[in-house]
Amino acid sequence: MNPRCVVVERPTEYQELLLRHGTREQVRFFLEQRGQSLEAVEARHQLQRGHHANVMGAVPVEWRRASVQRADLDRFLFEPDDIVVVLGQDGLVANVAKYLEAEQAVIGLNPDPERYPGVLVPHPPAAAADLMADVASGRALFERRTMAQASLDDGQQLFALNEVFIGHASHQSARYRLEARGSSERQSSSGVVVATGTGATGWAASLRLERHSSLELPQPDDRSLAFFVREPWPSLATATDLTEGVLPENALLELVSELGDGGVVFGDGIESDHLRLEWGQRVQVMVAARALRLVH
Repeated sequence: MNPRCVVVERPTEYQELLLRHGTREQVRFFLEQRGQSLEAVEARHQLQRGHHANVMGAVPVEWRRASVQRADLDRFLFEPDDIVVVLGQDGLVANVAKYLEAEQAVIGLNPDPERYPGVLVPHPPAAAADLMADVASGRALFERRTMAQASLDDGQQLFALNEVFIGHASHQSARYRLEARGSSERQSSSGVVVATGTGATGWAASLRLERHSSLELPQPDDRSLAFFVREPWPSLATATDLTEGVLPENALLELVSELGDGGVVFGDGIESDHLRLEWGQRVQVMVAARALRLVH
């Protein structure tokens, strides 16, 4: 069977504004009230749509093809042999990675290098045809990026490319018992973040900087994770000794919830797609067996 190319995007600013305000002129009014230009937003929209058309046109005619928006990823069924093309910002690759199950090849295309760094979307859209041909023929080179896995004691799981968050849905104080690196501690904090090497330049980097930590964060291909406890609060019943550390490949971070309501586990900042964490429920976070295979 011929491969299937799946192109993943997110709505453009113009599409989101049009959905919110109803008409083009209402969008213009909204932007002008904020000192912004409709023409600039439309130009970026047309640039994205042009890249989309060119990428779809680059898919060989004998291949199957599909296009999916970010909001629909949790309902889209990826196939093991899919070639996944991400056309957008770096964060969209993380959004896609958590829903892949068979280490499908992922091609990251940067439609706007002036706005997106291109760490996970390093290729220009014009290279789409050559990159797809390289993957299909086995010539492609891959960069493997470690992922994190969170598992509840009822069998539910989620995966993340950047980081896993465990805490209260509103980020208010959460109580739990944390176990890591052979130690155990009852804590009250605004949540626990467990980051991969890819996520080490994001939320984890901010937490490390904020607390003036000397913890050495993992690299993207390191089979290890780093964890940080956010704003731990010392009291008669809670401590603040176990607040950061590195988890090697076979190590676990375990957390037992003492939250009566509102406990959540989510990955890569997608709060709407979370696992509920009930009182007394246990969650384990570890290095995932699978990794992101990003076309280099």
